[in-house]
Amino acid sequence: MLTLSRWKIVLVTFSVIFGILFTLPNLLPQKTLDSFPDWLPKQKLNLGLDLQGGSYLMYEVDTDALRKERLKNLVEDVRTVLRGEQITFGELAEVNGTVRLRIADAAKVDEAANLLRRSVGSPFAGSISGRDVNVNKRDDQRLELSFIPEAAAQDASMAVDQSIETIRRRIDSLGTKEPNITRQGADRIVIQAAGESDPERLKAVVGKTAKLTFQMVDDSVTPEDIAAGRIPPGSEALPGDDFQPVYVVRKRALVSGDELVDSRQSFDDRGAPAVSFKFNGSGSRKFGDATARNVGKRFAIVLDGRVISAPVINGAIPGGSGIITGSFTVESAADLALLLRSGALPAPLKVEQQNTVGAELGADAVRAGAISTLVAFITIVTFMILSYGLLFGGIAVVALIINCMLIVAAMSLTQATLTLPGIAGLILTLAVAVDANVLIYERMRDETRAGKSPILAADAGFSRAMTTIIDANVTTLVAAAIMFAFGAGPVRGFAWTLSIGVFTSVFTAVLVSQLLIGWWFRAARPKKLPI
Repeated sequence: MLTLSRWKIVLVTFSVIFGILFTLPNLLPQKTLDSFPDWLPKQKLNLGLDLQGGSYLMYEVDTDALRKERLKNLVEDVRTVLRGEQITFGELAEVNGTVRLRIADAAKVDEAANLLRRSVGSPFAGSISGRDVNVNKRDDQRLELSFIPEAAAQDASMAVDQSIETIRRRIDSLGTKEPNITRQGADRIVIQAAGESDPERLKAVVGKTAKLTFQMVDDSVTPEDIAAGRIPPGSEALPGDDFQPVYVVRKRALVSGDELVDSRQSFDDRGAPAVSFKFNGSGSRKFGDATARNVGKRFAIVLDGRVISAPVINGAIPGGSGIITGSFTVESAADLALLLRSGALPAPLKVEQQNTVGAELGADAVRAGAISTLVAFITIVTFMILSYGLLFGGIAVVALIINCMLIVAAMSLTQATLTLPGIAGLILTLAVAVDANVLIYERMRDETRAGKSPILAADAGFSRAMTTIIDANVTTLVAAAIMFAFGAGPVRGFAWTLSIGVFTSVFTAVLVSQLLIGWWFRAARPKKLPI
């Protein structure tokens, strides 16, 4: 065990160099780091919300709105499918979470039901029909369509997951470093954006659904019809812009923002802020065909249920790109472009809780964490030297310093976020690290009392304590893995720091200590162990 193998020397040397290189940036000012060559590491520890301040938001995904949207789309799908097959129907409406209609010709009820079973909804493995919509026949030539419960639950879960990814893209585009975005419960999302001091701007970017559609304006409806509420089936009234307070548009979208591949803040021909956009191949074809068929007519650009622009189509637009104009400022146009690039949220978000942590509180937390870590370190150093002497206690302290350095280096390299619970994990790691040295040293004492020579006692101390050290650290690692898998926020920060500390502690307490003691044996050739 105490042989000075070349691979041990190389590994420890490499680890110490790695620790110094990736820990040093945390001790130097930013100006000094900027002067370093590009090949040197410059990553610093990311401080969490509780250490550097920032914004905390809790959102609830509006799954009820998601269900209403899906029912609305189902109504339009039924209308399109039956009209395509020239099956006459009436009384099509959404009623209490179902879609109901009446087939005019009794002889075509079965045909309509089978057609809808094949055509509407989406494939779903858990359904008898193979789709997520049930189609049932009722009395008096009526059909009733409803989503199966399993599909509704799956839609809600997928909406939360998709919302988390969309929120992450939006916050990343703002330049906020390492946002902590986690799911809480069935339909809540918690956002911790460290360093983001403006929660209102964060809310404006994160909470906006940003659902963009291009729909034809129904110019056959007069203002009098709108005032009287006479809106034709297949159309809907939407709030408008400065030029027209209310627009009536076709419910069926020509193309949606899902098919956008790029959007940028730009300027129109008059120099006013605008948003340019570009569709993918499928969207370009749909947009080109729609504009070619509707030259001279108006189409509405609808964002989150509001018409932001309704230009006249002067000619076909085959390139799949265009520009959105309106009452934009440069900042609002840039925000809209960012939202369109990151994609629409599948359902609206409702703010449940909002907090702002000031930088002063974060600075106080950093000082408190640093003081507690220093006190813990001094206490451990004092205990080890008093218990095992200056030599062996000092070797344990050197291993402990290298251990701390490797933890900071590993967290800087992975850009893990350090929180107050993470500091608690670091302090716990310090205690666990010297615990391995205590086991080794106590075993050496036992072997010395049994009459073994110093070299054999030291060798037995490492070899026979190894099983206990591994058992203790594996159980700690399992506990940390469970906390990381099932915990959230601070719990995961504690578990991550503790997990890194387990590996570095075993490495330093065993390999580094073993190497230092081996060098001492080679130089001093002691007659007894000073322990």
